[in-house]
Amino acid sequence: MLMLAFGTRPEYIKIKSLIKSLDGNIPFRLLFTGQHTDLLSNVEDQDVTRLYIKDRKNRLDSIVLSVLDRDDVFDGITSVIVTGDTTSAFAVALAAFHRKIKVIHLEAGLRTYDKDNPYPEEFNRQAVSRLADIHLCPTPDSAYNLGMELVRGSVHVVGNTVLDNLTHLKPTKGNTVIVTMHRRENHKNMDRWFKTLDHIAKTYSHQYRFILPIHPNPNVLKHRHLLQNVEVIDPVPYDQFLEMLASCSYVITDSGGLQEETSFLRKRSIVCRKTTERPEGLGEFSTLCHEPEDLFQMFEDMKSAPEPKGKCPYGDGYSAERIIKILQEEL
Repeated sequence: MLMLAFGTRPEYIKIKSLIKSLDGNIPFRLLFTGQHTDLLSNVEDQDVTRLYIKDRKNRLDSIVLSVLDRDDVFDGITSVIVTGDTTSAFAVALAAFHRKIKVIHLEAGLRTYDKDNPYPEEFNRQAVSRLADIHLCPTPDSAYNLGMELVRGSVHVVGNTVLDNLTHLKPTKGNTVIVTMHRRENHKNMDRWFKTLDHIAKTYSHQYRFILPIHPNPNVLKHRHLLQNVEVIDPVPYDQFLEMLASCSYVITDSGGLQEETSFLRKRSIVCRKTTERPEGLGEFSTLCHEPEDLFQMFEDMKSAPEPKGKCPYGDGYSAERIIKILQEEL
């Protein structure tokens, strides 16, 4: 029996198309690790095994401990799919490895080779790669990384499944700038990022609406008052957020996966991070902004840049179909 594990909203979004493709082709179970506690209200599938995280002093420790030593969860499971680089993914992969269960890594091979950027994700994905038996890579570059690391198992380039959710959208260019900021490594500078964002929004208020769905992390929320000229809204359902992306002018973000969605929708983005594990879109679709003080000039540069002409480097929206064929051959 195959098990699909997820613990966060982005992980569930990335396996939605895979769930639909697996149904009727390969028997499977779903495991929710509970990393994002409010997620299950949005999960369409009712047959989900749920774990509960007992929060201790260190949240990352708590997530790992909730998965380990749970033989009941893995009873009858012969293979496990984990996605990306969350602590949930690492914990499930480690527990499966301890039980000689085959590990399949979706979104494999992304790298910055800087264990502090992003933290703890860079360690998590490198560790999962050492445990995995099947690596499902989004791009040739990510497959190349695994080849250089001499990982065991089979390596396949399939694109990113998150793009499977976007094929119905018809992008337009409105007057909104979508902003998302939440990454752990930006928490210490969140006030500086927000002050700069508010300055940009005030300067261009006659031309653009700046909209920021606020992340619920307390380290983000405590700086909300700094955004006087940015329209701060509560988090929105994923389908609604996609519609916002499809109709916006630009995106300012510190997200990893959003670089893929903006590229697919042919939107330029500024990525507020020191480095990125998705370098394929740099220059054509995205630009790195290392410091808050650089953001204003980078926004002006983005406004005057030509429209992207290249194709999205992260996939074509049909990854799940490729993955099903691989799983039918290998499992």
